[in-house]
Amino acid sequence: MDAVRLILASRRALAGSGEAPAILAEVWQAQALAQAVGSRLAVSGPPELRGEALGLTELAGRGCGVLDAPDLDPGSLRAAQLTELADAHRALLCLGGLLGEAGIALVGIASSAADERTYWQCMEAIDAADESRDRIREMLRKLAVREETVLPEREAG
Repeated sequence: MDAVRLILASRRALAGSGEAPAILAEVWQAQALAQAVGSRLAVSGPPELRGEALGLTELAGRGCGVLDAPDLDPGSLRAAQLTELADAHRALLCLGGLLGEAGIALVGIASSAADERTYWQCMEAIDAADESRDRIREMLRKLAVREETVLPEREAG
């Protein structure tokens, strides 16, 4: 399935999750999807994105690692359904939005956490999501520079 479609499905699922356990499961899914997108871009994306894409993969992996992995059947793991990344720019824009929404959801859970463990899990996951968004912004910047360079070459040719 295409990355954009999976990201949009994750955004809808996060928006529709109600209680803290469901929200945390959706945040975990979002981080796993960010890890998969980063991995895909690191392997087969534009060369100028590969370093940042590896960083995104590592940060999103950290975001998954600090949260308890949800009990999902294999067909429910959205990251495993990623088969295509047709539009890197759009996928990165959507992924940045998803991670921003995940961070906001985590702030809500952290502010009402009944125990320190949940609070610190949320804080670490917020940090990972924020750093992942920084990587995404940098990749979007590099894509914009690439387009500015490639477009004049195409027009001249």
